[in-house]
Amino acid sequence: MKDGLRQSMAWVHTWSGLLVCWLLLLVFMGGTASYYRHEITFWMKPELHKAAGAQSIITPAQSTALALRELQERAPKATRWTIDLPEERNPLILATWQNPPKKGMTREERRDAFRKQNFSLDPATGLQTAAPRDSRGGEFLYRLHFDLYYMSAIWGRWIVGVAAMFMLVAIVSGVITHKRIFKDFFTFRPRKGQRSWLDAHNVTAVLALPFHLMITYTGLVTLMFMYMPAATKVLYGTEQNVMFGEVFGNAERTKPAKVPAPLADLAPMLAQAERAWGVAPARVAVSHPNDAAARVELYRPSGKQLSNIEPSMTFDGVSGALLSQTEPVSTTLAARAAIYGLHVAHFADPLLRALFFVCGLAGCAMVATGALLWGVKERQAYAKVVAKGGRVGFGVRLVDALNIGAIAGLPIAFAAYFWANRLLPVEMAQRSNAEANWFFIAWGAAAILAQIRPTRAMWRFQLMVGAVLMAGIPVLNVFTTQSHLGVTLFGGAGLGKVAAFDLVVLLLGALLGWAAWWLGHKAKQKAVAKQPASKTGTTSNMEAA
Repeated sequence: MKDGLRQSMAWVHTWSGLLVCWLLLLVFMGGTASYYRHEITFWMKPELHKAAGAQSIITPAQSTALALRELQERAPKATRWTIDLPEERNPLILATWQNPPKKGMTREERRDAFRKQNFSLDPATGLQTAAPRDSRGGEFLYRLHFDLYYMSAIWGRWIVGVAAMFMLVAIVSGVITHKRIFKDFFTFRPRKGQRSWLDAHNVTAVLALPFHLMITYTGLVTLMFMYMPAATKVLYGTEQNVMFGEVFGNAERTKPAKVPAPLADLAPMLAQAERAWGVAPARVAVSHPNDAAARVELYRPSGKQLSNIEPSMTFDGVSGALLSQTEPVSTTLAARAAIYGLHVAHFADPLLRALFFVCGLAGCAMVATGALLWGVKERQAYAKVVAKGGRVGFGVRLVDALNIGAIAGLPIAFAAYFWANRLLPVEMAQRSNAEANWFFIAWGAAAILAQIRPTRAMWRFQLMVGAVLMAGIPVLNVFTTQSHLGVTLFGGAGLGKVAAFDLVVLLLGALLGWAAWWLGHKAKQKAVAKQPASKTGTTSNMEAA
């Protein structure tokens, strides 16, 4: 190499980060929100809030019996019933069922049908809650961060996977490039232009560097068989299910006997599982109900282990006899389960989950400051041209516009998604799709406006719009629901997550508003100092402040 390793890695770090930074920002934002996707889903279904505010007075066995009674009436011929019992993150009894797919149904049609095959019960009274509005809630944001949208899941995962590989290269090359990265972590020099943005980039990168490495690597490994299928195809050909069964020990699904038989009482099974685990089961699944081959699976609540595989017990659905318990898994499966569990943080208690959330926000800031830093550096090369009345290059202007559309536009899109949840008619057909559409309508509008005029004024405008929309969500609740902050702050543990959501978006709105004010304040200072305004229309990056 003509240049040293560090200089070569600087080039790799710059371009591996810049080429995918705007997509990575979407992935980081969606993934960060996904740590609270259950809470977001609950917030987006206000019809459930009243029941959640009451204290449960029935046992797990009674909850299961109530759900089974409803399932027998609604879906006696379903292939599978699933009952989620009340717990900290799920204050209601949730039940779903699966019907045999009809011929000719597409995957999306099956998903839409499955989303309608559910109901919830009030744990305090055992009565069914009001039917919630059709909304994907936090699940949309969770899927968005690795499946994207408006395309097949396979294509979305490939695109995100390539971006994640670039991200991993950018992280490693960044550590090599910045020889004083850890020393500079304790240094921040404000009002120094490029130096200030580099300091901000270093701080947000080093602050959560282990998290950034972990979340990127584990995200790739969880889909490794899709990204690197050659080895398994050589050994198994098209029989991929055989491979998964041998490597990961997947239990073979039983087939229905097609002989009617009554379902056994589940109370003794629940009691047996509780004695073995010391805690009541969190989920009950019944395969082939009302059939001689029925099976009942009980799952323990999430523990503190990294693995996402929770202990379970399987019973004969007719006799009630214990058939099997979770057996020790292979080393391969244990490693995969630990990696996947680490990525989704299912093991995290509230404090650790909050830490993961903060680290995710640091990742968003790292990507954003890196993109801004490139614009700052490149604009310096055009300083003399601009001073003579010229314009910066097309590439710099394009990056400026993309920065505004992503960094300032994405908060607008997230806020629009939540506003749509409250303002769209509750009985609207395909309502969940309409909510998702408004996310992209808002984001598209922000991106187009940024391309038309990538200026400091556009930064301020979009930041202020995001601030108003975010901070306005709790106010919107006052007029559209009965679970606003005045109620949820003192509504008991069941409504605490609703209040927490409103407070978080209020804080995010305040931060966006402060950023917009800061840009305006700096602009006024420049005007007082009688510094010449740019005639190029491209003083858009916030380094100009």
